Amino acid sequence: MDKYGLIGYPLEHSFSISYFNQKFVDEGIDAVYENFEIPTIDMLSEVIDSNPDLKGFNITIPYKQKVMPFLDFISPEARAIGAVNVVKVERTAGKIVLTGYNSDVIGFTKSIEPMLNNHSKALILGTGGASAAIDYGLKSLGLETVFVSRYQRPNTIQYENITPDVVREYNVIVNCTPCGMYPHVDECPKLPYEAMDEQTILYDLIYNPDTTLFMQKGAEHGATTKNGLEMLLLQAFASWDFWNGKGAH
Repeated sequence: MDKYGLIGYPLEHSFSISYFNQKFVDEGIDAVYENFEIPTIDMLSEVIDSNPDLKGFNITIPYKQKVMPFLDFISPEARAIGAVNVVKVERTAGKIVLTGYNSDVIGFTKSIEPMLNNHSKALILGTGGASAAIDYGLKSLGLETVFVSRYQRPNTIQYENITPDVVREYNVIVNCTPCGMYPHVDECPKLPYEAMDEQTILYDLIYNPDTTLFMQKGAEHGATTKNGLEMLLLQAFASWDFWNGKGAH
C-alpha cells in the first residue's frame, strides 16, 4: 500500500490527514496518509528509511525552509519563494531521490485570480513563511506588492502608516497573519476599514472561523472577501498532482 504523510511539529491541527484519507476511500485508492511529528528535521531520513512505501509528503511549520538542504531537486517556484511544502519521493535502483515543490502559490493564485478585475496593487499582511508564496503568486498575476509588518523592516510598511489613501490605492489586501484565527475571533489587523469600498478585495488565509473580523469589517463597506479554505483544497489537489507526476518539473 502506498503511503503519504505530513511532516511538521506539532501536528494537532492537520487538515491534510483527514482530507487525503477521505479522498483515498472515496476514489478507491490503495493508500494511506499519516502524520509524522518529528521534533527536529534531522529525523527526516529516519522517517523515509522506516517507511519504504512512502511516495510523498507535505511539509508544514516549522520545516518549510529547513527541509530544503535535504532535497535533491527543488522546483523553480519553490526556490524563488524559499519554501517547500510538497516533497515527492522516488526510489530507483536503491537510490532515493527527493524533489521539493510549493503548492501554496498554485492554490492561492487559482483561488484569487477570478476575483481580480483591473486590480494592480496589493498589501500583504505579515512577513512569515506563507507571505513569500503569496507575494510570488500576486506578482505572477501582474500585481505590485508591499509587505505590512508591526515592526520596522526593510521594504515593509508599518500598520500605523496605512492611511485611507494607501487602502484605496492598494485595494487587494491579503492577511497572512494568524490575527483573527480561532479562538481569537474578536481580533483583526489594524486598518482603516472605512476607506474600503466595492473595489476592495480582502483575502484571509485563515479558514477558522469561516468569516473573520477582518473579512466582516471590510464587507460592511462593500469589500469582496474570501477565506483560505479554497486555497487549502487547491493546494491539496496540487500536492497529489506533484506526487503522481502531473505538473512535475
